[in-house]
Order: sequence, then structure tokens, then C-alpha cells
Amino acid sequence: MTGIAAIEAKMRMASDTSAGQRVVSLDVLRGLTMAFMVLVSNPGSLSIYTQLDHAPWDGLTLTDLVFPTFLWIVGLSITLAIGRKVDKGTPHRVILLQALKRAVILYLIGVCIYSIGSFDLHTLRFFGVLQRIAICFFVSTAIFLCSRVRGPALAILLLLAAYWVALFAIPVPGYGCGNLSIEGNAAHYIDHMVLGSHNYAGTGTWDPEGLLSTLPAICTTLFGVLCGELLRRNAPLRRQIFQMFLGGALLIAAGLVCTHWMPVNKKLWTVPFCLLNAGIDFLLLAFLRWLIDGRQFRRGLTLPLAFGQNALAVYILSEVSSAVLWSYPHARPLHGQIFSALFGHVQPPQLGSLLYALLTLSILAAVAWYMRLRKWIVKI
Repeated sequence: MTGIAAIEAKMRMASDTSAGQRVVSLDVLRGLTMAFMVLVSNPGSLSIYTQLDHAPWDGLTLTDLVFPTFLWIVGLSITLAIGRKVDKGTPHRVILLQALKRAVILYLIGVCIYSIGSFDLHTLRFFGVLQRIAICFFVSTAIFLCSRVRGPALAILLLLAAYWVALFAIPVPGYGCGNLSIEGNAAHYIDHMVLGSHNYAGTGTWDPEGLLSTLPAICTTLFGVLCGELLRRNAPLRRQIFQMFLGGALLIAAGLVCTHWMPVNKKLWTVPFCLLNAGIDFLLLAFLRWLIDGRQFRRGLTLPLAFGQNALAVYILSEVSSAVLWSYPHARPLHGQIFSALFGHVQPPQLGSLLYALLTLSILAAVAWYMRLRKWIVKI
């Protein structure tokens, strides 16, 4: 057996999704995404290289792609993990209750993290990264259980259309309809009206993971669900790669067309942003599927796999440690002391900030590596 047939045979043995085994390429993509998320979430100072920070408003940086990529992977994992439960005959009600329990735990962990150092029921942040993951995970699971392909596809169309209409049809006092500026857009107006003092502390009046923008974030997760269906079909390697590349190219093209009417904006999670990110994720996984699951490439993958197999545990540890370092002691937090002692003299200041982030990443990489060595996989 030679050529592509041999590659396909190896891929099926190493990564048979129907047999319940882990998809190595997916673990690597998840791990790389989580590692980059840790890197950009732990700068030493406010001096940050452009691509390691979010776009100020409209526009796109590498950092803007991190969180939606993780949500997309969550959706893909829903198809693989919950799809197997459905195949085994587990009642939908049982699966949904399990998903609800996990979502509630994730949501509460997210709320608790934001309360570290400044617990106040009047200003406690209700939305955030883990909270959005929890909501998107549960809603996407429910939609997947209704219909594996048609349900997610129809939900994407309806939710993106509803969000588009909301942004252009809801009047904002002083700005009117269709204003997509920082203070004049409908998503932030709703956050201000509904969440009030519970918005993200960095803005006070709106939340980058707020109410209305959760709708397209759910669509990002559902795009991952659809990609997961391609993996579950166990089609030949060439067909899988072709379908993922084609899907990614079409989504990117659709996103670029939509930019004629709406900007690419991560904080608003605009429709073009949602489509472009999903398309990029399809292409990334297609490449990794070919390289890792097909060509059996394994060199240098230990740390990405370690991050990928305990992604949420690493992220929670990163957020908790960061919150503690930024909050205690109140007079002069440890974060500032450590940064000043180790990297405060480094020039340019962006480099010093990056070195601090790399130090944090290295520590968490050691933890993830040890967990993998001990075969510890934390599940919620």
C-alpha cells in the first residue's frame, strides 16, 4: 500500500473519530490556541505589540482570532463527544442535563474569577470569556441534538440575520439606527441598559462579551459543529481536506463580501468577523488534519498536545493566577513588582511586556506538561 492510500489507512488507525479516540490534529489546534490565549492574556504592561493586542475597534489582529477559534473548537468537540453519546443511545434529555450542569459550572467559575480582589455584588461582571463559552456550549448542544446538520446551519442563518437587523434597526438615543461606533452601536446600548454596573470594568458601559454579541458567538460555535460532522463521516482523507478547504474558502469569501456593509470588528463580533474567523479555522484544521493525522507528523507536538488535552484547566489557572497577581497586595500588586524587577528595564517596553508573558506561558507549559506526563486530564 503506497501513496495517499497508505496515508489514509494510517489516519484511520491513528484518529478514528467513530471509535471514540482523540483526534490528534484537533488537540494540537486546541493547544496552540490555548497557548496563544495565555500569551496575549498575560502581558507585563500596557505596552504591547500590535499583533499581541486586540484591534482598538474595527480591524483584525492575530489576537482577535484566538477566542473565537476556541469557541469554534468547542463546537467541533460537541459533535465528536456528544455525537458518540447519541450513537450509543443515550437519551437526549440526559445529554442536555449533563451539558447544562457543565455550562453552569463554567459560568460560575467565570463569575468567581472576576470577583477576585474586588468582590462587589453591585458591580460583579455577569459576562466574560468562560461565561460566553458556557452559554455557547449549552445552546449549541441543544441545537445539535435537534438536528446534526440542518439545525446548526439554519440556526446560523437565523442568528446572523437577526444580529445584522438588530445592529441596523435598533435606535440608539443620540445616534439613531445603524451606527457602529463605540458608543453608538445597538449591542453596547443594550449592554448599558440591561447590565448597567455589571458591565466589563474596563469600559463601564458595555461588555466585549455582552448580551447581543453572544448571538454571532453562538454561530461561531455552530460552525465548529458543522466541521465536526465532516470528521464524523470518516470520509477518505482527500475528501475531508477538500471539503474543509472549500468550506473555509467560501466562508472567507462571504466574510469579505459582507465587509462592504459591515466592518470586521471582534468587540462587536460582527457578521464579517464571524464568517472570516470560521473560514480561517476550517483552513487551519484542514492543514493540520493533512499534516498530523495523515502524514503522521509528531515532531515538537508535546507541548501543544499538553495544552490541548487540558485547555480549560490551563486557562482557568492562567486567569486565577493573573487575577491574584494583579490584585494582591492592594497597595502594590505582585504583578507590578515582578515585572519591574525582571523586565522593567528592558527596551523597547513592548519587549519587556512580551518577556513577562513568555515567562507566564513557560510556567503554565510546565504545569501542562506535568499533567500530560501523569496522564491527568481535568474535565468539567
